[in-house]
This record gives sequence, C-alpha cells and structure tokens, in this order.
Amino acid sequence: MTRTARTTTAALLAVVVLAACGGGERTEEQATVPAPSPVTTAPAPEPTTSEPAPRKPEVLATGLDVPWGLAFLPDGTALVTERDSARVLGLVPGEEPRELATVPGVAAENEAGLLGIAVSPDFADNGHVFVYLTSGTDNRVLRMVHDGAELRPDVVVLEGIPRETYHSGGRIAFGPDGYLYVATGDAAVPSTSQDPGSLGGKILRVDEDGEPAPGNPDPGSPVWSLGHRNVQGLGWDGEGRMYASEFGQDTWDELNLIEAGTNYGWPEVEGTAGTSDFADPLVTWRPADASPSGLAVTEDAVYVAALRGQSLWRVPLEADGGTGEPQRLLEGEYGRLRTVTVAPDGRLCIVTSNTFRGDPGADDDRVVAVDEEWLASHG
Repeated sequence: MTRTARTTTAALLAVVVLAACGGGERTEEQATVPAPSPVTTAPAPEPTTSEPAPRKPEVLATGLDVPWGLAFLPDGTALVTERDSARVLGLVPGEEPRELATVPGVAAENEAGLLGIAVSPDFADNGHVFVYLTSGTDNRVLRMVHDGAELRPDVVVLEGIPRETYHSGGRIAFGPDGYLYVATGDAAVPSTSQDPGSLGGKILRVDEDGEPAPGNPDPGSPVWSLGHRNVQGLGWDGEGRMYASEFGQDTWDELNLIEAGTNYGWPEVEGTAGTSDFADPLVTWRPADASPSGLAVTEDAVYVAALRGQSLWRVPLEADGGTGEPQRLLEGEYGRLRTVTVAPDGRLCIVTSNTFRGDPGADDDRVVAVDEEWLASHG
C-alpha cells in the first residue's frame, strides 16, 4: 500500500515596523538667538517598514509513491498524479492528501503510467481535468470531470500516441491561448520524431475535445512542433513565448524556445546543429548534470527540475526571449526532482522522484513549496 502522506504548514512571518528619531521620541527645538528669530522644528524621520523575510521551504506532502504531474484547481487545491498507482491525489495545506480518483486503464511499467495532469481554464464552468496516461496499446489523453468531491472519467480525447515503457513524454499544459499542449516521446523509435504522420516525438496542440486547434501549422493535424526525443516540461512567459525541456540521449539535454511548425532535429542532431534546417536549443546540459523534467516560468526565469542532476536549474530570461547563464540550485538537497510548477501563491512547488531510480529518504517522495526570493539567497 502507498504510504500515508502528511502535510505541514509554514510559520507566519512577522513584519517589524521600525521608526527611529534621536532617542526614540520626536522632539522640537527652539533657536537660542534672541527674538524675533524664528522657531525651527527638527523634522521627524519617515517611519520605515522592513520587508518580510522570504518564506522558508514548506513540505506540503510526504510519503508519495512515484508522483509525477502537478496542477492546481482554482481554489488552490493541488492535484498530484502517482505514476504507478494511477491515483490522483488532492492536496490541501493542513490536511491529509485525499484520493480523488484511480484512473482506469493505466498500464504502468518503467517510465510509463499515469503522467501529466492539466486543469481546464474553463474549469469553473465545465469541471474538466485532463490526464496523460499509458494504456496497454498506446499513450493517450483522458478528459475527466471534477464533481466537487472526486474525479470521474469522461472521454478519451486523444489516442494513438506511440507507446513504449520508455520515452513516453507525458507533460500536458494549457497555453495562454486556451488550448491544450501535449508533449510526446519517440517511444524508443527515433524515426517517428521526423514523421509528420506520427504523434510520437512531437508537441501537439488540441482543443478540449482533442481536435486540432485552430492555427496549427497543418490545419488537419494536432502537430505543433516536431523533431523531439522526449519532451518533459512545458511553460510560457508573460509575452506568450513557449519553452520546453527535453531529454537528450547520451550527449546533450536541452531547453528549447518552441515555435509553431519548427523542427528541433532529433534524431538527426542532438544539441546544437548550427544549420537552418533545425532550431538550436537555448541551453544544453550534460545528462549527468540535468536529465531535465518539468519546468516552470516566472517573471524573469525558467526553472527546470533535474532528475540525474538532482538540482533545480534557474535559467534567467532576457527581454527578447533569450537566456542568461544557468544557475544550479538545491543541488542534492531533495534528491531527484521530477516536476516544478508555479503555485497560486507565487511559490515554486517541486515534486521529488526518489522512489524511482533514486535513494529515497524516510519522507520520500515529497511536494515542497519554495519561495523564489529564498532560493536567490540560499540556492
């Protein structure tokens, strides 16, 4: 049985108001020259308020069994998928995690199982939650409905994504345009990534019924970009630019700026091609330093969760969509990191992955909320 998860709450931070003036009292002094010299008053300094200290990391849940995806409902409830158990858990601060569903038809093995999760931007009206899963025959996207108490299966909206127990992709997210983006892997058959007729090795863009979204490069196809080996993270900046993290093979992992209809080179190239045929990555890492999984985009940076690298990489964003020098944060502190997402309160929520190919501690796996400002001073 899956270990029981526990939650903790962070302490409230005090705001200290400091006001200083001489010995602590505001005073008036009269000039000592004879009248009619004017009376002068010493001005009182403006009161100052100290900035709250950055919040320390807060463990939101422990004892999870191979957690993978993370998304938030409008009320702040975190939805977490467990890859092998096929459960979707609801996490509310101060409460024990609650099982909302065991998703039917999941065939979990190695890297395959219940993976990504995304909440419809129209959730308040339709209750839609989407999950990416491996079945016995393919990878697919299942639409579910949240009825206020639990999640129930609705309909498979996208199927036929090539299946293997490795290179499954699996990250799904709604873009600022309101459409669902689906990251797929090459299913260990590299040639599928260059085949426009295959859904493998692609980023797909569909509506909530699984139909190709308006404005796709090929109006009849869900394919948004191709030439990917195994995309694991999706996110957008404030200008609507899209970023994706991707597992390489033996040489280079990648962070890419994703543009419609663009070819990212796999398997013809891994890392930087330097030709007009393929888009070059913004950042590359050696797999031992990264093996990048989920990513989150904030106002001025992309954060990438690293599995083998056991770190959170911060990649500064420049005004034109380019990137600065990556910074390695939290190295070894929480072990393997699977997912990072921006929470409704602005913190980064990190999902660990030590119960799969890791060295789990007594509390693994965990969901941890981390303040960006705290990271800047303690990274």
